[in-house]
Amino acid sequence: MPLRITSAPVSGIKKRKSVTTPRTRASPFASHARSKPSVRGNAQAKSNLQTEGGDGDGCMSDSEPLPDIGSSQYVTELVKLTGVMQAMQHVKQSMFEELPERRAGMNSTRIAAVLNVRKSLPPLVSVAHIHTVLQAPTQVEREIVSLVQSGQLKRLIVPGRGNGAAGLGDCLVMASDLHELVQMSSDLDQALKDRFLSILDQMSNTSAIPSLAFSREESISLVRAGFLVTASSLSKEAVNLTSVRAYSTEVDDTRQDSIQSRAPAFFLSLPNTGPYLRLLSAARSHLLALLRQSKYHEAPLTLLRDRWEGAVESNHSFSMAKRIRGEFSGVLPGRTKKWKEFNGMGFRWILEEALGAGLVEIFDTGSVGPGIRCL
Repeated sequence: MPLRITSAPVSGIKKRKSVTTPRTRASPFASHARSKPSVRGNAQAKSNLQTEGGDGDGCMSDSEPLPDIGSSQYVTELVKLTGVMQAMQHVKQSMFEELPERRAGMNSTRIAAVLNVRKSLPPLVSVAHIHTVLQAPTQVEREIVSLVQSGQLKRLIVPGRGNGAAGLGDCLVMASDLHELVQMSSDLDQALKDRFLSILDQMSNTSAIPSLAFSREESISLVRAGFLVTASSLSKEAVNLTSVRAYSTEVDDTRQDSIQSRAPAFFLSLPNTGPYLRLLSAARSHLLALLRQSKYHEAPLTLLRDRWEGAVESNHSFSMAKRIRGEFSGVLPGRTKKWKEFNGMGFRWILEEALGAGLVEIFDTGSVGPGIRCL
């Protein structure tokens, strides 16, 4: 038998084969993975919200109610108004905001539609809004009565829209605006326009029009043009309210037939009053819905304004720098609910309307400025 030179195979010892695998060196940029700028911005914003105690949905942490140190004079401090007529001019002019000059997010068709809706709305102002901007209830009511009796104002009672401050049925219109609307109407001939305005001047203390004031053809034309509404479809509550305002007579509530017989057949109205009241009601509801997003149904005024405006981009330097870097700086105004449904209605305007209606209250927090609370 041949002698074995080595004992390795006999003893079962196997020699390890050296495998040369290249060792990976740790890169100094391994912990900094590349990502898109938009992804970095969203991740950073989310981490900031979590650090500040937010819940990740874009709302501030409201684990505790806001401090309340008393009522705030925010509304009356910014604008100084001296009378009802001046207040009405302010309310009419501040209802909508100006269209953005650049990056509006709306094409020419949408911009034209927004402007047409604004132009079609009647020049109405709610009595509750006047009380908010003047903050003198007794003096305001006396001045309104005086202006109505002198023929400078017309007080419109819209039946079926609620009574009191929270309702939408108590509105004011300037006599000059009413005359302009009548003269610009293309549905009426000039003779009927003059006759209608003459009767309105004679009946300055009421918005009720007797059925015998116009012929049947004239009444139909005025109803179709939107300047009169019939009283036949009014509810019992609406007829009682208007009858008391028109005639100030005591009527037995148990005899509804006699009320209907003595009630006037028509009431003064303005064209497109229905769309105006629907827009106002929807804006009120939306403002309350934004306020109820907070735990205690209250929020700082600045936060509520941001919710109303939407996450729109601004013209500040940091926002423009984000756009240059390709980061997310906000949505375009035309894509927000403020412009889609409310045609650019201003936050301050709808806040004053809600305050006058008694839907919300404003108070001073002492730390984060004025606060708004649902009632």
